[in-house]
Parts: sequence; C-alpha cells; structure tokens
Amino acid sequence: MLDGRYRVDARIAVGGMATVYRGLDTRLDRAVALKVMHPSLAADGSFVERFIREAKSVARLSHPNVVGVFDQGADGPYVFLAMEYVAGCTLRDVLRERTALTPRAALDVLEPVLAALGAAHRAGFVHRDMKPENVLIGDDGRVKVADFGLVRAVGSATQTTGSLLGTASYLAPEQIEHGTADTRTDVYACGVVLYEMLTGAKPHTGDTPAQVLFGHLNADVPPPSDAVPGLAAGLDGVVAAATARDAGARPHDAVALLALVREARTALTDDQLDLVPPSAEGRAPGGDSGAEAGSEAVTSVIARPLPTADGGGDVQHTSRLDVPPDARPQPAPAPPRSGPLARRGVLAAVTAVLLVLGLGAGVWYIGSGQFTRVPTGVLGATRADAERKLADAGLAVGTVREEFSSAFERGTVMATDPAAGERIRDNGEVALVVSRGPETAKVPALEGRQLGEAKDALRGAGLAVGVVTEEFSDTVRKGAVISSDPPAGTERRPDSAVALVVSKGSPVEVPGVVGQPADAARRTLTGAGLVVETAPERVHSAQPAGSVAAQSLAEGSRAAQGDTITLTLSKGPRMVPVPNVTGKSVDDATRELEAAGFAVEVSKSFPFLSDTVAGQSVAGGDTAPEGSTITIKTKGI
Repeated sequence: MLDGRYRVDARIAVGGMATVYRGLDTRLDRAVALKVMHPSLAADGSFVERFIREAKSVARLSHPNVVGVFDQGADGPYVFLAMEYVAGCTLRDVLRERTALTPRAALDVLEPVLAALGAAHRAGFVHRDMKPENVLIGDDGRVKVADFGLVRAVGSATQTTGSLLGTASYLAPEQIEHGTADTRTDVYACGVVLYEMLTGAKPHTGDTPAQVLFGHLNADVPPPSDAVPGLAAGLDGVVAAATARDAGARPHDAVALLALVREARTALTDDQLDLVPPSAEGRAPGGDSGAEAGSEAVTSVIARPLPTADGGGDVQHTSRLDVPPDARPQPAPAPPRSGPLARRGVLAAVTAVLLVLGLGAGVWYIGSGQFTRVPTGVLGATRADAERKLADAGLAVGTVREEFSSAFERGTVMATDPAAGERIRDNGEVALVVSRGPETAKVPALEGRQLGEAKDALRGAGLAVGVVTEEFSDTVRKGAVISSDPPAGTERRPDSAVALVVSKGSPVEVPGVVGQPADAARRTLTGAGLVVETAPERVHSAQPAGSVAAQSLAEGSRAAQGDTITLTLSKGPRMVPVPNVTGKSVDDATRELEAAGFAVEVSKSFPFLSDTVAGQSVAGGDTAPEGSTITIKTKGI
C-alpha cells in the first residue's frame, strides 16, 4: 500500500527515473498506474522537484490524448504519482512486433500524439522526452501521450547547464549542443518517431549513445523513402520539415506540425496510405541495435560542460578525453583562425565533441586549487551526517533553516546553498535546508456551505477540490455541500483532493403534460417548481396542433427544484393518403392500411360474411390523419 490508499498489484515497466506499477485506488475503487520514483533519486531535490512538476503540469491539461494525473504524494522514501491506467501497449511494443507500419497506421498514431502535444504547447509546456515508449495505445484503440516527467514551462528555465536529459535517439541538435528545449524540440522528436514508424528503424544508429548524438548533430535525417521504396514524397517532406537541424526551419509547435501532417495526408491516395513496408532483414525487431536496444531506450542524464559568460566551456579547467580512437570524429583540415571568435568556435567544437563522446566516463577536471565542490551525498542525509561530510570536504555549515517537505524524511537535508555538486571556494560556508517532514492540512467543515464557498475554503486550507457529485436532499438547500470525503477534521497532505457531494434540492415528481395546450402545460410545470422551455421546432403528432407532443423528462421521473423541462409542441397529425383496399382480403387490406400509418377496424354486419373487403370508411385516394382508424366492411355470402 502507498499512502494508505493505493494498493500495488503488478509491475508494468521500469524507466530511468521511476518504476510504473498497476494498482488500485482503494478509496474510489478504480485501477490506476502508480509511477514511483527510484529511491536513489528521491534524495536529489532537483529530481523530486521535477517529478512533482509533472503532476502539477499534466493536471492542468485536460485532453483525451494525454494520460491524466490523479494524485501525487510520498510514503517514506517513495515519491509517487497516481495516474490514469491505460490497458493496452506502447508504440514500442507495436514496432517490436510489426517492425514498421503502413503510412495510414503511422499517421493514425501520430495525429492524436500531435493533438496532445499541441494542447500542452498551447498551455505553455514542452514534453522534452517524446519517444515510442511514451505513446500508449489502449485496447480500445485510443492513443495517449504519457510521461511528462521532463515537462517544463516554455517560458521558464529551458536551458540546462550541468546535464542533458532525454533519450539519445530522439534528442534535437539544440538539446545536445546547448541544452535548450522548446516546442520545436518536441516537433523534432515526433519527426524521428514518424520516420521510425514508416521504416522500422531509427535515422541515426550506433553502438553507443555518443555515436547517436553525433549523428543528430552532423547529419540530416534521411528521407524514409530511401528505406521504403514507393513511399510518398509528401511523407518525406513531413519528416524533413519536422527534423530540420535548424530549429527555426521546423514547424513552430505540434499544432503547426499537425496541420502539415493533415495537409500531406489529404494528398495521398488509398494505395499510398496502405503501402506495406518491406520487412527489415538482418535487424532486430523494431530496428533496435547496439545502444538503442539497451540503455538508450531509457531516459538518461548525460553530463554537459558548465558554460562561461562567453558561451564556451569552463576555461578554468583542463579536460582529458578518454575514448577509443575510432570513435573520434575526423574533421577535415581547416585554415587557422585567431581572435575571440576563433577561441569561441574552438570551445564550442570541444563542447560538442565532449557531448557526443559521453562526458560521464571520459572527462575529469583539474581545479586551480582555490575551489572545491559541495558533496552530493549531503542531500537526504541527516543534519549531523551532512555536517560531517561538509567538514570532511573542508567546508563549514552556514545558516540552517527548516521547511516542510513530502519528499524528504523529517530531519534530513532537502537542499543546500550552493547546490550539491556546485563549485565553492575552499573553506566556504554551505547553507542547509532541513526537512520538517510533510506538512498536513485539515479538512474544513464544509457541510451546508455553497459549492463555490466550499471550494474556496478547501483551497485556503491547502487542499484540492476532488470529484463533485450531486444528490437529492430534503434537508440541505440546492447547491450546498451535503458531505465531504474525507470528512471534516481529517488531516491530509497539502494538495490532496477532497470529494464533495452537493445537494440538488428536494426531489420533484415531474407531472405529465403531453396532450395539454402549451399554456396549461407551462402552468402545471412551473407550479411544480420547474423551469419550462419550448423547443424551437414543432413536430407532427397525434396530439392536436398547439398542444404538447413530448416532454424532455418523462412523467413520474424525479427532478430537482429549478430543473429545466423542454416541451415540444405538435403541428397536429400529418394527413396521409388512404390506400384503396376494396376487393382485397381482410388480412391483405389490414396489412396495407397499417403500413400506411392507420389503425384498422373490421365491421361485420352479418353473421356469415366473405373474406373480401366491400367498402372502407375513407375512400381510397382521399387523405386522413396519420394514426386515425379506417373501418373496412366485408361482403355477405
């Protein structure tokens, strides 16, 4: 159990930052997906902040193609999200099984993905980690985008100075080279995903993530028709536009790319849409090879050099690159240049090469002797342990303050200033922020308050408004709260959802007014406390013209005071031509008249009659009201 509420049933998947389980919300009795951050990362304040940001960001998105986030919390060392559970598979599973898709199937997947990302982009968010693993395909065929764990506001800190987050095969050049990400970064990743769906392979491959990154930086994504002969040129154009190495040449967001995709799709014939790509011989299912089949499918953290004011690497350090000779790019000879621009270009080139070749295992810095770094092991440690680790590093403890935290246990260090891993002068002071444990919020008394007032009270108490349902009540006025779940006085973590039951007022039994004149029907319903509206169009019915032909709530059903009943008025019965059935058998005449919309009555004046119709009450060819009765007479024997 997590947080005393979520039962963990089975593991679904393991990623670079978290493990996802299928679970049950025991309070609401519904299946959920539980995304639990790896405990080793829960000690890192920046990862916890990013994890929680996912919940808050996605909770703001309401879109049928975005996996919803229901709740966020922590239970001891476990920081988790409770999310919508989608029964089905991922796009990666589909590609492993089928290698490549027809253009029609690929576009059927891509369009809802772009619709979801478009909603995020227009709401001000960037996903930053689009890949087939994050595209869910439900058993009902619905496509949903998941894992907004790297989501970030478009207008806020979109540059990462110390590390690069993402999956190598789908990173845009600007992410690799500068650590920047905006809506066009997601567009690039979607272009790579489209290429992979059409061809069954990724555009840039290699034995290591470094080689894949080098490909994104230095080579265009090839046209998918190179791998799939006969593929429409329009699809080549979409891939080329989305994966342009110059971010300015791409569609500016997913909405613009979706418009481009739909325009290209309308130009394709059925044969082009249903082109079956050839099987990829000699390739593992899904086109994975080398690093792609292993760690590259997982969102990773790749070290980046810390930039200086002039845009280059940290010039106060020297670097050593420890890589195999055949992995080094071989640049063509170039004439030497001098001056600041040349130095900046060299530094930028060194930065790119270091990124491509993987700094995590190959780079170390030699300081000038005046600086050291704040130990990373301080986060999550007790205050006493943190002070010892700082002392061992030659650093002193500065100010210490306490803050509430749902991610760090009480008494452990949740943040430092400077941050863990940052440079600090020898013998400098490090300020500590120590966790006071989770702050609790008490559910206020809400019974009897109007819904708007109750919502304000919940927000003021640091809680969120959960599901709102309505029930009839003879004791609580309409629009006021009947009860809350959990009830008043219960303590919960901040931002926990509180469900509300709101009164619909005393129930009213709806009177039947069909057949009554419009004015009389209105008086009857308003007298019962209901609001009456009249439909703009009248209909033919058996009721007299101007009277009520139908009512939106049936007679005897329950409604609340003030509910609206819509009345549809009659134009009177429709006049229908009467078939001529004289001379036909009674059975045949009855069937023909009933098929024309009439009721039939058979008149027998004598005890012994034949089965042949001798006459009818309305002559054949004349008209009569639809639904009226036609009397037929039989001949005597």
